[in-house]
Amino acid sequence: MSQPVLTFTDRGIYCPAGDFHIDPWRPVDRALITHGHADHARPGHAAYLATDGALPVIRHRLGEIAAEGIAYSEARQIGGARVSFHPAGHLPGSAQIRVEVDGQVWVVSGDYKVVDDGLSEPFEPVPCHAFISECTFGLPVFTWPSQKDVAAEINAWWAANAAEGRTSMLGAYSLGKAQRLMSMLEPQGTILTHGAVEATNAVLRAQGYPLPETIQVTPDTDVKALKGALVIAPPSALGSTWARKFGPASTGFASGWMRLRGIRRRRGMDRGFVISDHADWPGLQEAIKSTGAETIYVTHGYTEIFSRWLNQQGYDAAIVPTEFGGEDDAEGGTAS
Repeated sequence: MSQPVLTFTDRGIYCPAGDFHIDPWRPVDRALITHGHADHARPGHAAYLATDGALPVIRHRLGEIAAEGIAYSEARQIGGARVSFHPAGHLPGSAQIRVEVDGQVWVVSGDYKVVDDGLSEPFEPVPCHAFISECTFGLPVFTWPSQKDVAAEINAWWAANAAEGRTSMLGAYSLGKAQRLMSMLEPQGTILTHGAVEATNAVLRAQGYPLPETIQVTPDTDVKALKGALVIAPPSALGSTWARKFGPASTGFASGWMRLRGIRRRRGMDRGFVISDHADWPGLQEAIKSTGAETIYVTHGYTEIFSRWLNQQGYDAAIVPTEFGGEDDAEGGTAS
């Protein structure tokens, strides 16, 4: 019996034929990385390979690392495995990793969404025999409204706050979600950013990603002269001493978790906006069907429910324990 293309170890997803790991959570000699969120791109590996689009952010986060970039769809032979990276649509530079060994093709999706957000490289279905999928939002309750409708909601909230002299403070992860939000909103005032968001903006702007003008909030910023502005900051910054300097404000949070009643209240936010950089329930189904794969491995999210549903649909589905996070973990050193 031939060896599987990929195996699942205590360090991460491993390819025996190529002697490399994909998004490993413990130090390894060679790591192929799907994207720059902290639960997928971790420190300590001897060598990294990521897309040309993802690598600058990974270097920004991890510092001095031995890393190499690769273009989308560029095929590379690593030992007995042929690998290539393909757009995942999750955030700028994010990728699915295709691994082919002896005619068998497996795809590790990392995190993904199938809807084109206008900023990230759009998701590209990759035909394969086995597909390793997240299922952060693998329940039927998770269906996303259109980006256009969410943008209209946020713009209306921002305008109403400005008319009443309040600052609009929007919580969003500093890599991916923050840039997506600022690029999809109608310009109607100043956009202020937390330092963590602006540092990421600078990296992406240097790569040519189109982002609107923003102003980083510093100790010298005269926030009183900027009433009615929109502030985009990591969720952890909302409610902090840093946030209180803006005076009267309305707080909002942009996340797929806002689909669940009670989450916004528990977070103490005034408004919740349903938007995610992960696939919703229909998106997961669409992505899996588009691969043509018969074998599906689910890694993080509602794994038991989603794998059971897949088996009922005729797939050969199984759960793979990993140390990847979900949308709530993107900032904390553990994904969006």
